[in-house]
Amino acid sequence: MQISETITRKSASNLALAFVLLPKAKRAGMCALYAFCREVDDVADDESVPVEQRRRQLTDWRHDIQAAYQEAAPQFAVTKELAVIIRTYNLKYELFDELIRGVEMDLDTNRYETFSQLETYCYRVASVVGLLSIEIFGYQNHKSREYAICLGKALQLTNILRDVRKDAEMGRIYIPLEQLRAFGVSTEDILNERYTPQYRDCARWMADRAYEFYAQARLLLPEEDRTAMSTAELMGSVYWKVLMKIETQEFNVFDYPAAKLSKAQKLRLVGSIWIRQFLGMRSAPYGTA
Repeated sequence: MQISETITRKSASNLALAFVLLPKAKRAGMCALYAFCREVDDVADDESVPVEQRRRQLTDWRHDIQAAYQEAAPQFAVTKELAVIIRTYNLKYELFDELIRGVEMDLDTNRYETFSQLETYCYRVASVVGLLSIEIFGYQNHKSREYAICLGKALQLTNILRDVRKDAEMGRIYIPLEQLRAFGVSTEDILNERYTPQYRDCARWMADRAYEFYAQARLLLPEEDRTAMSTAELMGSVYWKVLMKIETQEFNVFDYPAAKLSKAQKLRLVGSIWIRQFLGMRSAPYGTA
């Protein structure tokens, strides 16, 4: 898993940090899954490459992941490492296909009319990753699938609120157009990075949807799977704190750096999760006021 581990380590992402709670074998599995997700996402986001070329590259990734399920050997180094994980944890091809469909949406869609449409995107690029991840973590109760879906949507909505400025620089607006209109926010306001009271109220509406998904995830996680989901719980805790930080700034992501936690804050959350496990505490450290 050398290549996957290198990609994961270089990313310095919140997700990569959460792997510290996993035993070695599962950590290697998550590195392989993360590296695949990172590679296909980078293809979709590389604006130096024409859209049709990126589309062909994503098709190549789809064919390569298909090869991992067939006798033909994958061609990409990351997929070769992932193929072992697919067999070990019986990961379903349909979820990888759904994930690629999600990143392909970024090639064709830079606006979403309704929250329902955005929710489909969030499911594909985030909830699906959660559904794949819990197969590696291991679980007993099928309700953990619902937990993964809700937590994935919560994390992605947090990402969207954090990255409004960065996405606008790429011509993308993920906040649904119907909500922008309802709050009196124009697309030009966002593309020109204008922070207004109307934008603040609209962003708060989006944050409330994220908070609802965090709360649902907290309630859905079965007690018997709580320890197995410690990595996911750490992710929920980190992003919950990020969302609260954005809210403290009154959702002004245009005049402040992108909200993030320091390494010390993240390590404290790691310790908090470990202590909760050790003491048998039931409540997740997110999803409540």
